[in-house]
Amino acid sequence: MSPVRYYFSIFLRRFPYFLVVATIVSAISITVAITLPPTYVSQMRLIVESPQIPGNLAASTVTTTPFEQLQIVEQRLLTRPVLLDIARKFEVLPDQDEASPDQIVSELRTKTKTRISSGRNQANLMTITFEGRSGKIAAGVLNEYLTEILKLDVSYRKERASDTLVFFEQEVERLGDELDKRSARILEFQNENSGALPASLQFRMAQQGALQTSLQQTDQQIFSLQNQREKLLDLYNTTGQIGNVGQQPQTQAQQQLNQLRNQLDNQLGVYSESSPQIKLLRARIERLEEVVAAEQASNTATPNAQTGNSTLDLQLAQIDSQISALEDQRAVTEENLKKVTLTIDQTPANAITLAELQRDHTNIQNQYDTAVARLASASTGERIEVTSQGQRISVIEHPSEPTTPTKPDRLVIAAGGTVVGILMGLGLVVLLELLNRAARRPEDLIKKLDVWPIATLPYVRSPGQIAAQRIGWAVFVLAIMLGVPATVWAVHTYYLPLDLIADKVADKLGVYW
Repeated sequence: MSPVRYYFSIFLRRFPYFLVVATIVSAISITVAITLPPTYVSQMRLIVESPQIPGNLAASTVTTTPFEQLQIVEQRLLTRPVLLDIARKFEVLPDQDEASPDQIVSELRTKTKTRISSGRNQANLMTITFEGRSGKIAAGVLNEYLTEILKLDVSYRKERASDTLVFFEQEVERLGDELDKRSARILEFQNENSGALPASLQFRMAQQGALQTSLQQTDQQIFSLQNQREKLLDLYNTTGQIGNVGQQPQTQAQQQLNQLRNQLDNQLGVYSESSPQIKLLRARIERLEEVVAAEQASNTATPNAQTGNSTLDLQLAQIDSQISALEDQRAVTEENLKKVTLTIDQTPANAITLAELQRDHTNIQNQYDTAVARLASASTGERIEVTSQGQRISVIEHPSEPTTPTKPDRLVIAAGGTVVGILMGLGLVVLLELLNRAARRPEDLIKKLDVWPIATLPYVRSPGQIAAQRIGWAVFVLAIMLGVPATVWAVHTYYLPLDLIADKVADKLGVYW
């Protein structure tokens, strides 16, 4: 017997087993294909549009990248409150009243598929699909998703822009208050040290020099008058005379007054009336005029002719009054010089303190100017977002209601199950033959027992046995073909739907559809 006829005869002997396995698997696959509920898939596509106003003219304060913006929307869309609200509107699950909120949220997240595509020099797109038990539910859920996405996008960008604007408004107010405090502190310091500020240092140094010069001149005048008084006394004690009586000589105050007036005339040719030196000379002239007026008032009752001791006493009194006036003037000049010197000594420390205050004021001023500029930008950016002229998400493919189910593909499931059943039947035949070690050919006897058979007599069954065997196999196959679908239908109807059973099995195996 040829090998082909031999293996064919083996297949014929094992054909009932092959038929049983193939029938069972095919019946199960066909039943599953018929029983699985239809699934309708609806789809929509979104795109992130660039701002309508160029950024170099007016920029938005929301600097989220398009990819990040789509991710934020995706995460906010699949939150628990949003999904539960949508599930209540459309009865997404067939037994939703019996399902827990966690199951509803998990089921909606499983049925929702999102895909973001982006790249360099490419548009940023988002594709969202939803699987529903009817086309109306699938399209309705996606429309709710679309409404929620647009609302979330607008509210997110407006919220970010408003928060930025509020921040800079608060910052400008804070820096303005701080700037007012620094300005008030500088003004208070300048008022407290008005006579010892760096701005008037040159004037006070010139005033110090003038006072020192005036003090020296006053000392010289006092010394000259004291010397004149001593000479008068010496002359009187020696000769008994006090000098000529033809005309009365000018007093020291009158001579000094004439000198200061001449000096004022000379200085007016060089300096203006507002010059410190001119003001100082006029003040000295006024004081000497008062002294001269006092001397003339005291001499009105004195005769011009000298009368011995009375004239000497009068001249000595005049000299003493001049010395007393000059000493008073010297005391005033020393007091003024002391005050001016003290303010000059305080000026360096005041200059350092004032520089620190002004530096802090300048720093706060710079921060305030920067905050004001940024507040203007934030206000413009907030206006851009309020009018929806910034970067935004728009729809390029609206959700549509599918008219035909997308899955399951019943033909593929039934055909695949049939093919798998045939292969499993063939595998069972091969396995049975590999496990069967009995001798079935003369070659097997020779190989195992080393005995040469004389003849081979086949087993011939009677027609009744053949008919009974065929009827038995036909009944068995018929029972399988009817029983397996009935069992699958009962499980799907009374225990748990097949799609949920498939999901549970996939979860256990870690397989995702």
